[in-house]
Amino acid sequence: MAQAVRLTKRVIDQLPVVDRDRVFFDSDLKGFGVRVTPTGLKTFVVEYRPGGGGRGVSKRRIKLGTYGELTPDQARTMARDALADVRRGGDPAGERAAKRAAPTVDEMAERFLEEEAKPKKKPRTADGYAELLRNHILPALGTKKAEQVSESDVALMHRRIGAKAPVAANRAVAALSAVFTWAQRERIVPKGHNPCQGINKFREERREAFLSTEQLSRLGDAIREAETVGIPWDPDPAKKAKHAPKAESRRTRIDPYAAAALRLLLLTGARLREILHLRWDHVDLERGLLFLPDSKTGKKTIVLNGPATALLTDLPRAGAFVIAGASAGTAEEKQRADLQRPWALVSRRAGFFEMTPVLTANGEPQLDTEGKPKLRERPTVRLHDLRHTHASIGAGAGLGLPVIGKLLGHTQASTTQRYAHLDADPLRRASDQIGRAIAAAMGEGTEAKPRKLGR
Repeated sequence: MAQAVRLTKRVIDQLPVVDRDRVFFDSDLKGFGVRVTPTGLKTFVVEYRPGGGGRGVSKRRIKLGTYGELTPDQARTMARDALADVRRGGDPAGERAAKRAAPTVDEMAERFLEEEAKPKKKPRTADGYAELLRNHILPALGTKKAEQVSESDVALMHRRIGAKAPVAANRAVAALSAVFTWAQRERIVPKGHNPCQGINKFREERREAFLSTEQLSRLGDAIREAETVGIPWDPDPAKKAKHAPKAESRRTRIDPYAAAALRLLLLTGARLREILHLRWDHVDLERGLLFLPDSKTGKKTIVLNGPATALLTDLPRAGAFVIAGASAGTAEEKQRADLQRPWALVSRRAGFFEMTPVLTANGEPQLDTEGKPKLRERPTVRLHDLRHTHASIGAGAGLGLPVIGKLLGHTQASTTQRYAHLDADPLRRASDQIGRAIAAAMGEGTEAKPRKLGR
């Protein structure tokens, strides 16, 4: 397509595949075109010479938007406006460059989310970046110019977040580092400017709570109570309620879908989003399989055991999603966002909380007006630990780490290795064999004998 033609939807759809970036210009509006990349991405652009200069003045180009987000007519209108601005002495590309020259962290983060995280990362990852930026990074550094953010600025943010949430503080620094790394590639900040690289992270202890048989029993009792009669609650003694509900009315219930989700997390070892985003057309009860088109590790198949199959067989179908939410069955149906409230209710009833001291930014305990340490409630079991429990039971039963890895959908064997200490059967058999050989050689038999204490 060497000759310029009027850019219409039909023409753009028929543009040829290119082996390098190429711009196809419109025949009616000079300077208006669509840039095509080898990947097939099509972006509307407009080219012009600033100040109305002749061939001695270098052309400049600005991006209007991608094809699909903009129609050809919308892009043509934008191009016409931009060229009109040029005739009045404007320089859209120069103005955009000037705005990008000294962005704030807030502006840089917004571009990162729109241009890098959302288009190129999995939705859960992009949401994670957005949450860390919104809750931790931007309140501390959002108004500062990106080029002026120093290592001491990031260290201060890290310490303040870490006083309450050390893991979140480490994640915030990692997220901000990713933003600055991207900003360097985009030449938003100078090459080498990443104030996060020298930050010493808080020590993290891997928390993997594997529920015991007794804890599983308590959890099962709590779920059944929550979905039937409800879990009781007491009025706040600090608040004087004139018409407090009667004791029999002070109970909180969870819906059957929240209860099903909690059970499925344990029975399948699936991740939270895999269960909350599960659609009925992903479920094959006849073969006992869940076919997930996407997950943290890509396309995935989950094997259903008998209890999980029975649970799904009995669960009413209220909409497209297995774990029905408030919008189930409507035209705007969405998957359930989370299980925070049901899990907090059930896990507290099961006794999965403890009281821990509140620390200052320097790591010292905060004191109340009476000089006593302030305490706050802290969960000892997370929702993700239900997945760990599923794996730990399999490892403890001697099923083997490769099998456990396949059930969990791990793509790397090293990921499953965290359960190696629970896979005791092969080690016990090996230890017994070695012990019997040594004992036989020493003529001491193969049965363990009690040792005598003392001299």
